[in-house]
Amino acid sequence: MSDPAPPRRPTLDLRAFTPARVALGRSGASVPTRALLDFTLDHARARDAVHAAFDVPPLVADLSALGLVVTEVRSRAVERSDYLRRPDLGRQLDAGSAELLARGASAPCQLAVVIGDGLSAAAVHAHAVALLTRLLPLLAADGAVAIGRVVVASGARVALGDEIGAILGAHMVAMLIGERPGLSAPDSLGAYLTFAPKPGRTDAERNCVSNIHHAGLSYDEAAFKIAWLVREGLARKVTGVALKDESADRAPRRIGTAWPE
Repeated sequence: MSDPAPPRRPTLDLRAFTPARVALGRSGASVPTRALLDFTLDHARARDAVHAAFDVPPLVADLSALGLVVTEVRSRAVERSDYLRRPDLGRQLDAGSAELLARGASAPCQLAVVIGDGLSAAAVHAHAVALLTRLLPLLAADGAVAIGRVVVASGARVALGDEIGAILGAHMVAMLIGERPGLSAPDSLGAYLTFAPKPGRTDAERNCVSNIHHAGLSYDEAAFKIAWLVREGLARKVTGVALKDESADRAPRRIGTAWPE
């Protein structure tokens, strides 16, 4: 019996197209030492991202430099351990923050932007300001979408944006939040859009633009998708399963380079 022909595309070729752990090879019954060390390092980076502190003052300063009015709030998850063990606490504002927002609320606005640490404060520090820098001109063009308030939230889960948006009277809330770290991306940022935010909204009522990081979706691509979803969501008065992302039908307008050198 003749040996089978080798595959036309060796498995090793896949490594050029994905950061996933494929074609690692083996050493006896285990993986090679290099692959094991890489896995251990990536696992440590992911754990560090989950527990990293949220450095709010520099973020607020950078946002203010963009001409945005920024308010700081926090959830009922006082400690990081509370946040990780009690997800429900991260979905509710503490009493002082709710009062602060209520006192500052004025006329209803089209869009409120909430920036929360989520499960990776590193993602917010790395990408939130750069993404907003690309997003703001797109929202301002062609019948401007007005951002009423930018809120920086500590100890935040995605649903915290629902309460914030409801207090501010926002027609839509955009939550930029650090996503659960993976072994290939400990600093991935996600954007969650919810029309008519109020406590009790489900994930089926949101649109998500995820995997915004250096090896994932670029700032320009993400900003284009978010701006399209915001405009269409406001026009149709829906988000989530009722709003299909058809932004790919248009070519994104580039603003500067995709990633800083």
